[in-house]
Amino acid sequence: MWAVSALGAALSRDPGRRAHSALSRLRGILEGELDSIRGAGTWKSERVITSRQGPRIRVSGVSGEILNFCANNYLGLSSHPEVIQAGLQTLKEFGAGLSSVRFICGTQSIHKDLEKKIAHFHQREDAILYPSCFDANAGLFEALLTAEDAVLSDELNHASIIDGIRLCKAHKFRYRHLDMADLEAKLKEAQKHRLRLVATDGAFSMDGDIAPLQEICNLASRYDALVFVDECHATGFLGPTGRGTDELLGVKDQVTIINSTLGKALGGASGGYTTGPGPLVSLLRQRARPYLFSNSLPPAVVGCASKALDMLMEDNSIVQSMAAKTERFRSKMKAAGFTISGVNHPICPVMLGDARLASGMADDMLKKGIFVIGFSYPVVPKGKARIRVQISAVHSEEDIDRCVEAFVEVGRRHGALP
Repeated sequence: MWAVSALGAALSRDPGRRAHSALSRLRGILEGELDSIRGAGTWKSERVITSRQGPRIRVSGVSGEILNFCANNYLGLSSHPEVIQAGLQTLKEFGAGLSSVRFICGTQSIHKDLEKKIAHFHQREDAILYPSCFDANAGLFEALLTAEDAVLSDELNHASIIDGIRLCKAHKFRYRHLDMADLEAKLKEAQKHRLRLVATDGAFSMDGDIAPLQEICNLASRYDALVFVDECHATGFLGPTGRGTDELLGVKDQVTIINSTLGKALGGASGGYTTGPGPLVSLLRQRARPYLFSNSLPPAVVGCASKALDMLMEDNSIVQSMAAKTERFRSKMKAAGFTISGVNHPICPVMLGDARLASGMADDMLKKGIFVIGFSYPVVPKGKARIRVQISAVHSEEDIDRCVEAFVEVGRRHGALP
């Protein structure tokens, strides 16, 4: 008892010892958490790429070029010469950055021009830029919805949608993934609220499946609700002209709000946006915290994205090649005996179940010259580990066939195939 009291007295006299003791406890807690992640086989290591993004890349510690099947570079524009040149020209003309938020001194003509171009592309009234679509999702719900309102969210929506909804005071309903009967039940329950907003990903990034927007919009119309769609994994390549899932499924006029990204198909750097009714965008400029308190998008990024959007609107033939390449990979992998989640989307999750199996196979695929990553908890639910393959418009048929051959060889070695 005396020893404990003496220690406490010593610590009270020496703030440095108190800080050291607290830091030691923190280190113990953190190391325990990290050990549990390693023990579960869900440790995520970052591979270092030593080249620009593209269908072929160089990876630190691996000799030769590697085929990249793990990028959101759906249209292959992140390293396109015209996109790079546009970024360089914008950098020279408008500088590296604005050193400020938009409403102080962080808005340039290029930001306003790109917002107009995005609204025109989606055939909406207005658009607002953010540093990322994560920020767009973080800014939307809190600014739009109050305690009088309700938001109904698919249970497998992206983490940024979930986090954004957590920030708002609206009544929250979560419906089972793609389950329209459950959504209808939740809509009935939410009828007493002022506004009802159904929130869904257009294309779900971990499963490669597409929201049934026709059914969602029909239910929203029946129960006087609004529809919000996150199009990060759809903008630029889904639909006949790459406008996204609302174009693909013919419900453009029934979707009220779209959030999407410039960091995937449209240049691949960063940046996100909200597009929809003019008054909504005006409100977001006044109240969306990620917009008000984040520096404006760097000019070079704006230049790259603007050029990518121009290229897509001038010639969308590249969009047409995506479906055939996606079908080639999916059909060959299924014929080999693999289970591929989702339909008709260049995200092709190879379902393996076990986290260690997914990680081990991904490591061996790299040795075969194929860059893929194993996904496990908490990114996906426990027991649903997978390797997510992503097809790009700049992959050749030979690239796709080589990837399938490597999967078959590695899968057999690991017991994932007979």
